[in-house]
Amino acid sequence: MTGKVIIEDHVRKEWIDYNGHMNDAEYVRAFSWGVDRFMKLIGIEDIFREEQNYTMFTLESHVCYLAEMKLDEPFEVQLQMLDYDAKRAHVFFELYGEGGKRAATSEQMLMGMDQTSGRPAPFPDEVFAKVKELADSYTPKEKPKEAGRVIGIRRKK
Repeated sequence: MTGKVIIEDHVRKEWIDYNGHMNDAEYVRAFSWGVDRFMKLIGIEDIFREEQNYTMFTLESHVCYLAEMKLDEPFEVQLQMLDYDAKRAHVFFELYGEGGKRAATSEQMLMGMDQTSGRPAPFPDEVFAKVKELADSYTPKEKPKEAGRVIGIRRKK
């Protein structure tokens, strides 16, 4: 299953580092834009945040760097829904470069937040319905191999 394309852009000059390719922080920037786009898709936009005092926070994020991205290279970010409940969304983003090159992934746990109390809160009904709709269309049959990974040094026994 392919994810929902949520961003189409290109690598900017200021994103290139001393190694001549896109800096690691800029991959994270692209995925952060993905979270913003996800929020818009489920109805959490500026006016909604102001009127409802409701937003989302990123609780955890795991990035895997798979290939270099070069200056001006076009890219897209795709979204898949791994899981969700009343107030959380477990999302998976993939960054694809030129020619379908899979350049990076980002697994993230997002939490709905009541901005008045500063505490987690269930998704408003209209937001929950859109989360469910995305999950119905973009949940993979099998989790991507990068999902659920644990970082560490593997030791030979």
